[in-house]
Amino acid sequence: MAISEKLHAIGRPLLEEQLAHPTVVGIGRGDLPEPVFRSWLEQDYLYLLDYVRVFARLAWQAPDGHLGDLVDLAHATYHDELRLHRSLSAEFGADLEGAVKGPACEAYTRFLLESAASYGEGLAALYPCMWGYSTLGKILAENPPTEPRYRAWVDTYADPGFAALTVRIAQMIDEADPDPVRAEALFTEGMAHELAFWDVP
Repeated sequence: MAISEKLHAIGRPLLEEQLAHPTVVGIGRGDLPEPVFRSWLEQDYLYLLDYVRVFARLAWQAPDGHLGDLVDLAHATYHDELRLHRSLSAEFGADLEGAVKGPACEAYTRFLLESAASYGEGLAALYPCMWGYSTLGKILAENPPTEPRYRAWVDTYADPGFAALTVRIAQMIDEADPDPVRAEALFTEGMAHELAFWDVP
């Protein structure tokens, strides 16, 4: 079994915890209180800025065959995902420029940036975000919210293009062949950060 497949097996019950989280449930129903989602959007904006830095740090270490992949991911996150994020944030009145990292965001981004000091381990650490959101989006899209703003969020992560990026990361993890025990530990820790991130300030 490939390392990425082991990570999927480990991650599925942890993903179920996210699906049961009140913030995710509210997004899925389209009735999450606006102040809660506004706060989450502000934290996620700060997270995504550091996520770009994680891709850039990994790109510096990448083999030639995947340098372009990581540069593309950094570019797509910075220009495409953040553009959509700003648009949605404006609809909820989020203060992106004045936002300050909460404890969950600070802990998660520090974990990712430190893990990215090692190429294979960094990929395993960031995979919970890519795989988790892709899977959440796909599941929530099976019965999407009718509220258009929450539907737009679901559609972003249910998009086949985002799923394709997730598959690329899985392939890169398998090719990097990090120590399986270490990869599983980092992936599990990343999934714990993902769950904690839904507890918005």
